[in-house]
Amino acid sequence: MAEITKINGQTLVDYMARDYDSLLQAMQALIPDKLPEWTDYASEADFGNVLLELFAHIGDILSYYQDRIANESFLGTAQTRRSIIHHLQLIGYRLSTAAPASTTLRVLLPADCTATFTLVKGAAFATQSQRDKPSVRFEYARQEDLKVDCNTLPQDEKTGKKYLDLPVEEGRLIKDEVLGISDGSRNQQFRLAHAGLILRSLGPAQAVNKDIILTVTLGTVIEEWTLRESLAFSREGQKDFAVEIDEQDRATVIFGDGAFGLIPSKGATIKATYRVGGGAQGNVPANTIKTIVDAPQLALLGAKVTNPTPATGGAERESIDHAVQNAPAIFRSLRRAVTAEDYEALALDFKGVGKVRAEARRSWNTVTLYVAPEGGGYVSDVLRANLLAYFEDKRPISTLIEIENVKYGKIYVTAQIGIKSYYTPKSIREQVQQAAGGLLAFANVDFGKTLYLSKFYEAIEAIEGVDHVTITQFQRAEKLPGPTEVKVEPAGKIELGVNEIPRIPDDSPDYSSGIKVIVEGEE
Repeated sequence: MAEITKINGQTLVDYMARDYDSLLQAMQALIPDKLPEWTDYASEADFGNVLLELFAHIGDILSYYQDRIANESFLGTAQTRRSIIHHLQLIGYRLSTAAPASTTLRVLLPADCTATFTLVKGAAFATQSQRDKPSVRFEYARQEDLKVDCNTLPQDEKTGKKYLDLPVEEGRLIKDEVLGISDGSRNQQFRLAHAGLILRSLGPAQAVNKDIILTVTLGTVIEEWTLRESLAFSREGQKDFAVEIDEQDRATVIFGDGAFGLIPSKGATIKATYRVGGGAQGNVPANTIKTIVDAPQLALLGAKVTNPTPATGGAERESIDHAVQNAPAIFRSLRRAVTAEDYEALALDFKGVGKVRAEARRSWNTVTLYVAPEGGGYVSDVLRANLLAYFEDKRPISTLIEIENVKYGKIYVTAQIGIKSYYTPKSIREQVQQAAGGLLAFANVDFGKTLYLSKFYEAIEAIEGVDHVTITQFQRAEKLPGPTEVKVEPAGKIELGVNEIPRIPDDSPDYSSGIKVIVEGEE
């Protein structure tokens, strides 16, 4: 309640109490002093009391907005993505967009193929759509055209067909989109029509990987402008532009003012070529990309495609929590990789990288990055090339960077549970798999961390409906254990190497949820 006190004859109100009830009681307490002739204010039907209730309601709403504004003014307490974006712009940090998954397609061509053809950026392939899952589009996304001569292709030993390995990324190419006409003014802005721009954290040295290609056309003259992280260091006359992305993933192209970056000539047409997409939905399993969507050269030759390995590296846009935790580390490193912590912080800032460990090996000027793509799996050629390019202007000039896959250790866990009466076995089984299996989920594991048997008992016994549990298998193995092998580690823990991450086994459907559950009484 808002208490009213008098000090030296002056009435003081406790303004810290700003909810509806406190404000109403405070105003009613002031009535005898301010309006002594108003004696029936206790009646709810009194019109003056109605006015006080309205004022208290307005004050409650204003107090709420004051608190929200105060919270949004600080990085540690801000809740909206828009506020986080504005705060991080002050230290030159941009929230990462969604990252596309990548993989390598195996393109099979007839054994008697002698044709020569060219695959261009945007050649598209896709998974098959299902009732509850739409198809996912993958494209050849490299800038340079790929010229293929069937006469030089190797033959597949199993099928006898000629084959081609093609790197692809999830997403869709938007080509030559007209953004507008320059009016010659300073600081012009043009919004891209499609949301979800794929924009990696690339420095000024990344001329080979252009996530957005922008051209300015005036008459017959077509000029390609350069993407910069910021126009703060662009000089007068430099044909640079920057991109800002809002809380709804809508991207806006920004030009200079003449002093920091050139102004496009009046009447010039602004066009952009870019890709949209990204996200965890692109992490599709192996042998699921089988449809040729937009590659007529391959379709005419009767080619077949598939992905022998899963697509990895797809990640959602950067979350607020990740940005708040990661931005200070990036700011401290000044986007320069010197220590192992700098390399790890910068690598984690690159979307598509799920986990990373940096290590100096072999020689004084070599740094090895052990990288696990977002969602697990192994580093694709596309992710490897992009990550090396990303570090090009951040590493010391004499330092060499090597990227290695992490080592995965398969962990087999089997739990035999008894279920209390009045609980359905199916529901309890799912809860056990979710709670205990989650201990092996990619998001919850890290390099070299020890796994303890007690943690699995703790997770399972905490589930209401579980009467008792016995873990009959808790071991690391490269293959399913035989009947005579030890299934529970005597020490109750599994230790992993410094470059090793535990993973859920993929060689048996019983362990697909992370843990095999046997319910007593079920056959």
